[in-house]
This record gives sequence, C-alpha cells and structure tokens, in this order.
Amino acid sequence: MATFLVAHGAWSGGWAWKKMHPLLGARGHALYTPTQTGIGERAHLAHRGINLETHILDVLAVLEFEDLKDVILIGHSYGGMVATGVADRARGRLTHLVYLDAFAPEAGKSATDYMPPERAQMVRKSAIDGWKVPPLNPIPPDTTPADMAWVGPRRVAQPLQCFEQKLALKGAPLALPQSYIYAQRHNAGDPFRQFLERARKEGWPVYEMDASHSPHVTAPEALAEILHKVASG
Repeated sequence: MATFLVAHGAWSGGWAWKKMHPLLGARGHALYTPTQTGIGERAHLAHRGINLETHILDVLAVLEFEDLKDVILIGHSYGGMVATGVADRARGRLTHLVYLDAFAPEAGKSATDYMPPERAQMVRKSAIDGWKVPPLNPIPPDTTPADMAWVGPRRVAQPLQCFEQKLALKGAPLALPQSYIYAQRHNAGDPFRQFLERARKEGWPVYEMDASHSPHVTAPEALAEILHKVASG
C-alpha cells in the first residue's frame, strides 16, 4: 500500500479529487487531499496576504499532524509549485514526487515566470481588488455535463501572490525520484510542455494521457492506473 498526498491546483481544492479516493483505495492505497488556505471549503479564510509559502506550510502541516511517512507527493498544475517547496523541506517523509500536468519549478521562480508574458499580464490584470484572481482556465470540452455542474460552481478566486511569489528552496538539489504525467489535450499556449521536455531530458519516468488538464476529473481510471504503476516502482 502506498500513501499519496496531493497539492492541488489553482482555484480548486481537495474536493476535486473525490473520484480518486475509491479508485486508489481499491488498489490498496491511501489518499490525502487537503485544501489549501483561501480556496475550496477554506475560501472564507481568503485574504490579500496568502501566498505560495502559505500553501507550502498547509501541506507540510498535513505531513506532520497526520504523521505521514513514505509518501508519494503529487503536485497538480499550480500545485507543482507547492509540492516542490514541500519536497525541499520534508525529504525524510517522501519517497517520490509526481508532477501531474504541473509546474516543476526552479529556485527563485514564480508561476508567472513560466507563463507567456501575455498570460502573466492577464493574471495580474484580472485580479479583483488587486489580489483575487478569478478562475481563468475554462472547463475543458472533454468534461461531461455532470462534471461541469459539479466543478464549475466550486472554483473560486485565488490570491494573486500564490502565482507571483518566487519559490525559496532551502536545501540541496532534490535526490528524490520524480515522475511527470502530461495531459495531451491542451489549447495553444500550454505552459506545461516545457516541464515534460525537461523531465525527458533529465531521465524521469514520463507518462502521457489522452486527457485535458485535470485527469482526476475527466480520466480518473486512467490516472489511477498510472499512479498505481508509480507506487509499484
């Protein structure tokens, strides 16, 4: 049995991983999907000062208070920024880092640093009251009407500094095994292919899915099989 811990994507929450709990449970695995401060069911805690560091601390606290060990950490989308910071500080608790169609950042970089300039500018300009960024990614067309009705109302604004704060890494380069899962159905301006190419160059295991950006919603069975393969070594 493996223990998976998720750092979820922007505008989302642990709720978006609902389909994955029974699928991974049936394969003998445990799944933890905490929601980061200021979004999801914790949206009532949102304020201007929430940033990337806040979310790193959120996930680190789950590792500590649940006393999780030998963990496979998954970072989805923006959550790759969070997961990288967590992995830097919790090396003794992790066995593998999985980037799921995610940013796989270097020290000193923010999420907006990896976006095309026009996309980064759109993120900044869209911020309501200068700090609340509404959901900018449309729900992809391979999402069923039932899932659109489930996902759409639950996506909420995210504090701008989550995207703008640069990642501070405190340790030596990670020696932790890493894998990359790439969702192939992207529109123009895909910011994640650069990380797929880096993963290939550095020799990480790479998996490609015929799915859009959130396969835990649109292709959960296929994603569960890939995660089971990761857990099986």
